Amino acid sequence: MQRDDLTQLFHGLKPDALELVLKRLRELGLLVWEATTQDYHLSSLAQQVHALLGPLTRAASEDDEMAILLAQVAGAQALGLSDASQIKQLHAQLARLYDEFADAIASGSEARLRETQPRFERALKLVERAGEALTALIRSEYDDPRLEREARALGHSQARLLSMASQFTRALQQADRQRVTLGSTGITSSDVRLWLQSHPALHELLGDALSIGVRPVFVSGHDLLDVAEGEFERERPDGRSDTGLPPPAQAEPGEIEALRMPPELDTLITQLSEWSAVQLGEQPAPRQISEVVIGGRFAQAAYRMQLLPLLGDVQARTLQGQTGDFARLPWRAALSYEVEKIDDANIAAMSAGQIEPEHSQSQDERTSR
Repeated sequence: MQRDDLTQLFHGLKPDALELVLKRLRELGLLVWEATTQDYHLSSLAQQVHALLGPLTRAASEDDEMAILLAQVAGAQALGLSDASQIKQLHAQLARLYDEFADAIASGSEARLRETQPRFERALKLVERAGEALTALIRSEYDDPRLEREARALGHSQARLLSMASQFTRALQQADRQRVTLGSTGITSSDVRLWLQSHPALHELLGDALSIGVRPVFVSGHDLLDVAEGEFERERPDGRSDTGLPPPAQAEPGEIEALRMPPELDTLITQLSEWSAVQLGEQPAPRQISEVVIGGRFAQAAYRMQLLPLLGDVQARTLQGQTGDFARLPWRAALSYEVEKIDDANIAAMSAGQIEPEHSQSQDERTSR
């Protein structure tokens, strides 16, 4: 570059300041002055510094690291200067991207797939562009076994990443099939999700629906895991301070409360037993069903009505406890299909019938025979 070109390029600087900077660069060996051609050019050291600082002047992205590694590996292979450390770094980068894309596919989340899709397409494009150099690198013969091993591992990672394209496409198609269109508006569930994600305050959507506003707080899985691990470490017992079991102590006296049947059953047993207590040689008089059932709330009357079929039941008589005592009473229930009205505050009508003494019922059966 001519001296006049430098003056025009840095016209904002004073001539003395520009001359001082050029002098410092010449002293450091970064700038070389050719007296024959009367121009400046960068030294080899300056070119190396420029190669290191050049990527820092561009806008950073998540895929710049792999692009730089691919460029270095492809360029080194073209010049025959392949280095095992560079190949290993590229292999690690491809493996990390493969795991990240595999997690996105396994999640089945449309949002995550859409977010990962640009990076996946860029990674495939970079690998395909450098494919010729990588293929030549993988197929080359090396005297260094470490370099050969890293080249084979790089080829395996490249093949895995390229084979993932079909899996990623199927995952996107599956997400598209699960998308729901809301009526005839043309708005899909994906549009609603994107709108909700971009909304600055979701709690404001409730409006006046609640008297007290609700503001959701979303905690990521990593935060939950950190909190759980912290609590686990805090509550973990210390094995070094083991004190053993506590000394024996006399148990306090207590009472065992057994499960009791409803009091209506006990009352019904007492009532039927009193009706059975007649003088010797006499038979108890039959009783109407309403005399046994009616009394108290509807639930109590319904419970007594359900107990009546147990009277005289052969299997129920073998039971222990109050249920067996009730079934062994010398009474039988005889219900009819007719419904009679009842003058009661809780029951309007019930099935007609009566309970009869067991002996009289057996006698009637013998008479009919």
